[in-house]
Amino acid sequence: MTENRVDPPTAGGERELLQGFLDFHRGTLLWKVSGLTGEQLVQRSVDPSSLSLIGLIRHLSEVEKYWFHRALAQLPAPPKYWTAEHPDGDFDLADAARAEHDLAEFREIVRASGEIAAGHTLDDTFLRPGHEGEYSVRYLYIHMIEEYARHNGHADLLRERIDGLTGE
Repeated sequence: MTENRVDPPTAGGERELLQGFLDFHRGTLLWKVSGLTGEQLVQRSVDPSSLSLIGLIRHLSEVEKYWFHRALAQLPAPPKYWTAEHPDGDFDLADAARAEHDLAEFREIVRASGEIAAGHTLDDTFLRPGHEGEYSVRYLYIHMIEEYARHNGHADLLRERIDGLTGE
């Protein structure tokens, strides 16, 4: 696996630690998908699941857009892969020919999410579309770390099934 990732800091301020762990998990996902072909990236786990590595990339693209762009920044960021007709389109409609494009788009969404987050303190609050109550940026970081950590476990199993490589 060739994608670089940086270990999170072991000491520092709360924001530095949260950002470090989120970046570590983002990097871990990219590490898990690195060096694979489009065909390998769309390889499904086990029937009947449509889970694939590129599906995870597409799913987390949507999660990043929803939380950072749509909820926190209140930007128009409609889902690209999820529709009423295809609620699991991020997984079900993955295409090997678009895998590199999906990866590039993920990287761009993550970059933009970082810019959005940098403009807020951990104590800033926002409203989630379609949900009640306020959410803090601190909550957002914790939620995103949890989201990536869970899906990185899936990615580790998928990668091992594809070519035998595992994580740490």
